[in-house]
Amino acid sequence: MQRVTVIGLGIIGSVWAKNLHADGLKVLGWNRTPKDLPFYEADLARSVKDAEMIIIVVADPPAVESILNTIVPHLKPGQIVVQSSTISAHWTKLFAERVEATGALFLEAPFTGSKPAAEARKTVFYLGGTADIVEKARPVLTRLSTQLLHIGILGTASSLKLAMNLNIAVISEALSESLALARAEGISDEKFFEALHINAGRSGFSDLKEAKFRTGDFSPQFALKHMDKDLRLALETAGSLELPLTKSLKSFYDKGMKIGFNEDDLTGMIRLLTDSKKTVK
Repeated sequence: MQRVTVIGLGIIGSVWAKNLHADGLKVLGWNRTPKDLPFYEADLARSVKDAEMIIIVVADPPAVESILNTIVPHLKPGQIVVQSSTISAHWTKLFAERVEATGALFLEAPFTGSKPAAEARKTVFYLGGTADIVEKARPVLTRLSTQLLHIGILGTASSLKLAMNLNIAVISEALSESLALARAEGISDEKFFEALHINAGRSGFSDLKEAKFRTGDFSPQFALKHMDKDLRLALETAGSLELPLTKSLKSFYDKGMKIGFNEDDLTGMIRLLTDSKKTVK
């Protein structure tokens, strides 16, 4: 499998496309806004015409739907559409039905790992679909990842991804609040993280984000707007299942969205706790 199209050249998609291009694959990439990349294709329909695999990694269900509205008439049997955007099981099943009606194959492949992981080819994919389709996609996806986890039937991978992101959001908020409390008591960030490193509360997330908290650099690795969307999808998926902490956190994230933290890393929410000027009535 040599011809791959990546639709959505944002933080992650652009890295994946560059890595596949560096490997010598015939890569085309499309993005809503033009990108100065050697493999950029401005015509979305043309970008999928000869592709063996089409990877979609965009913001949310409406964005995926917009992509499908354009490419579905051009899909054909044998092509594999790999849907890597973080959406819900509900949308996954609807989108799979549209793709499969063309004779093309559909694999859900949400992922974990921010920009540094993508650059190091350490993405982890959660896969939903048949074992046969997983194996067909494996040669390309292993170029981008350290692990492929086949979760089960279509929809299961999307639900697991939402569950994992919910966990990250909660950890991020707990870390922000504990750091805010320490700062308010005159404890330096250096001492706070020195203590955290030998505490049971240390996590992969705290190691990954320590520099952001200490320097105040909230350039996006995982943008707040995407986590806010994921919390909404998690609550929609939960239905009658009570998720009180998630509901409270979603309300807090909405405040950050109103202030204009949308494009910042989710760790930037600590400013609502430490900067009295950043408040929302």
